[in-house]
Amino acid sequence: MTAANGRNPALRTAGEGPVVNEPDDTRVIGVVRNFRVAVRAVQAHSAWVERQCGLSAAQLWALWEVDRAPGISVSEIARRLSIKPATASNLLDKIEGKDLLRRSREGPDQRVVQLFVTEEGAKLLATAPLPAQGALLDALTRLRNDELDELSQGLEALVDILHTKDEGSAMSPMHPGKD
Repeated sequence: MTAANGRNPALRTAGEGPVVNEPDDTRVIGVVRNFRVAVRAVQAHSAWVERQCGLSAAQLWALWEVDRAPGISVSEIARRLSIKPATASNLLDKIEGKDLLRRSREGPDQRVVQLFVTEEGAKLLATAPLPAQGALLDALTRLRNDELDELSQGLEALVDILHTKDEGSAMSPMHPGKD
């Protein structure tokens, strides 16, 4: 995202307000390191999942969701994975291409596509690695409520400072092109 002047509005220039924490502040450096560790842990988990079962972590999560709710719609998969419906559809195309799920219009409303796990998909899920929803969501659910509240508030403040108002980025996978 760039401003009319061609520069990223999240970046300050000299004289644009006080610096609360210096870039070399050990707390700032610690947070940057922890971000890197968290992102790399999620990437490593996804790579491990893919080596184990041939699906990306997001694809496996989607397949688990279809297994949990046979006949689920594409839009409901998108909601559960916090991704855009078009992204969910593309992700499901890849899973369907591996004969792990099938689409059907056999419900009362023929316009609605329902999703079902195939026999091959069920076999894969029987041996698939956990957690089904991925490493990041699993880790977040393990935080105490007060820790989760603090993290949420801190991330909201960071997003505000970065001037990131692109809600679409919240609905994009962490590994573009992989899912």
